[in-house]
Amino acid sequence: MTKRKVSITKVFTFDCAHHLNDYEGKCKNIHGHTYKLEITVKGITDKNGLVMDFHDLDDLVNQKVLVHVDHKYLNECLEFNPTCENIGLWIWEQIIEDIHNAGCSLERIVLWETPTSFITIDKEDME
Repeated sequence: MTKRKVSITKVFTFDCAHHLNDYEGKCKNIHGHTYKLEITVKGITDKNGLVMDFHDLDDLVNQKVLVHVDHKYLNECLEFNPTCENIGLWIWEQIIEDIHNAGCSLERIVLWETPTSFITIDKEDME
């Protein structure tokens, strides 16, 4: 079979609390979210037909991201105003090098803060 580029996506969830600094809405108060995180990587399939083993992607995101934010108060563990946008950019920075070292490209991150509100960061946005 011909080797082709394929995108794979893994979905994660994590729970945490935060408040927004310099914000005059309800989110200025401490509150929590169950975030849904979608990570999409692209690469050429290997001899086994894999772009990246889903278990390897799972381990990477757990070690580089989730261990730092799951069931945490983000204002105490992150050094920036923990908006959904800033959290997404931070996640990108945490995993980009390891994704490249695995021979893949990080194509997209989608971070859902609520069931109806999310941010998207595409590869083109970060070039």
